[in-house]
Amino acid sequence: MRAIWKGAVSFGLVSVPVKLYAATESHDVSFRQVHAKDGGRIRYQRICSIDGEEVPYADIAKGFETEDGEMVVLTDDDMAELPSASSREIAVEKFVPSEQIDPLLFEKSYYLEPEGAGAKPYALLREALAESDRVAVVTVALRQRTTVAVLRVRDDVIVLQTMMWPDEVRTPDFSVSLDELGGLKESEMAMARMLVETLAGDFDPAEFEDDYADAVHALVKAKVEGGEVQRTETSTKSSGEVVDLLAALQRSVAAAKEARGESADEPATTPAKKTAAKKAAAKKTAAKTAAKKAPAKKAAKKKAS
Repeated sequence: MRAIWKGAVSFGLVSVPVKLYAATESHDVSFRQVHAKDGGRIRYQRICSIDGEEVPYADIAKGFETEDGEMVVLTDDDMAELPSASSREIAVEKFVPSEQIDPLLFEKSYYLEPEGAGAKPYALLREALAESDRVAVVTVALRQRTTVAVLRVRDDVIVLQTMMWPDEVRTPDFSVSLDELGGLKESEMAMARMLVETLAGDFDPAEFEDDYADAVHALVKAKVEGGEVQRTETSTKSSGEVVDLLAALQRSVAAAKEARGESADEPATTPAKKTAAKKAAAKKTAAKTAAKKAPAKKAAKKKAS
């Protein structure tokens, strides 16, 4: 793993230098939008909704849309005036009981690793959190914005979990009232309890698999093995087939011959063959020269007599 942030956890007069690592990664299946005919990727242009012209990146600014639909354009200077934070401190604000934090508030998870001399105070904080069954509510600056997070213990590692702001959690606009339902019968509740007990058990994440992702990968593999792969000019990755080195070399030789105007069916000429061909050509040339000189000598002898 690669650390994405370095700083220190501070609680009281104790400071723990740490590294931050992303604790999760998405394995969700993603698809490209392509032309069904030839597999070419679909490109999207940045078109202005007012003049219908394509807009280059240099002319794109940030806009904030108000509730009445008005658009306020914010310049780089405007953005520079906004409050930002670059502190490298994870400041513990308070230690609260674990059950007081609604899991709905949790956003992203990160592992904290101690650095250098921080190992012992790190272990001290970890054990204190585990024994007290509390989590540490902290403030931390990530990506130049201050956010609220919690520190909790997972196995022997401290995990930092960023949280949503209270106004980001939506309130449901519906309710299921027992009064409106006329209450629940005891026999119904007894059956519900029996069902819960029947399906009771311990949670093991390894028991669950992403059947959809596995099915997609299996389908793609079958198509690749069946030769149902469309190579486009913009393709940069292997189609997944095993490349035969000899076949690749043969194609390279054929391409080189075609570039020289030679026939691709002609046998390849190795350096040794080239040398032998040059020697044979030299012998032929010498033989022709000797043949031309021989009649001249005979003619000279006849004239002398």
